[in-house]
Amino acid sequence: MKIGPESRRQSAISTSTPDQITVRGLDLCSDLIGRISFTDHAWLLVTGQLPSRAQAAALDACLVAIAEHGLVPSVQAARMTYAAAPEALQGAVAAGLLGCGSVILGAAEDAARFLSGIAAGDDDIEGRARAAITRLRAEKRPIPGYGHPLHKAEDPRTTRLRAVAADTGQQGRHWQAADTVARLIPEITGKTLTLNVSGAIPALMLDAGYPMLAMKGVPLLARTASLIAHLLEERQSPIGFALSEAGAAAIGYDGPAVERAAE
Repeated sequence: MKIGPESRRQSAISTSTPDQITVRGLDLCSDLIGRISFTDHAWLLVTGQLPSRAQAAALDACLVAIAEHGLVPSVQAARMTYAAAPEALQGAVAAGLLGCGSVILGAAEDAARFLSGIAAGDDDIEGRARAAITRLRAEKRPIPGYGHPLHKAEDPRTTRLRAVAADTGQQGRHWQAADTVARLIPEITGKTLTLNVSGAIPALMLDAGYPMLAMKGVPLLARTASLIAHLLEERQSPIGFALSEAGAAAIGYDGPAVERAAE
């Protein structure tokens, strides 16, 4: 990435005049508002093109699949932040999104790069998958998009996204790569790791033509809606301080004791 001033200072996303707002070459009011869904609009904003029905169905399914999963760390961070600063909804949402990294939600981006590398090139998907798994094992790194602490045998969200892919004709090389990896993991590592939702999302989205560099945006966009719901509930039925107290109670102190002089 180039750092420093750009000689070409332009943006192709939107512009406006006193009587018109243009988004990706379309009139916001006459072409988009009331005519397309937010999912369509999100695809348009990211790619510059309106999605096909199959592409919109893929993005919509992924947004629904990853939006909510209980009191995960990012949600707890948002609720505790809101409990401490109820005047700053945006700060609490931001606190939740800042917790979306390589373990929670952000894993979709890592999985996208992993699957893309295996799916690219000639037809030797199995050879590239075997090499990629072996390399990660030698480096003692996790395989992105595989394994889940709760959904060990099968991630039900993956099953449903696979069905959406089949129904919309978007089960291509990235799904093939994902399934090949799942099949080889027990042979190479001695463990069985299920394809989780963070692996299924890029398998579906990459086969649908969504850009890999924007993959992390899918779970971030989805989880924003869930965080807003949690923060409304936090206002109506607060648990933020209870979460904080439970965390403090669960953690023991193993630092040095206070030394008191003998009397």
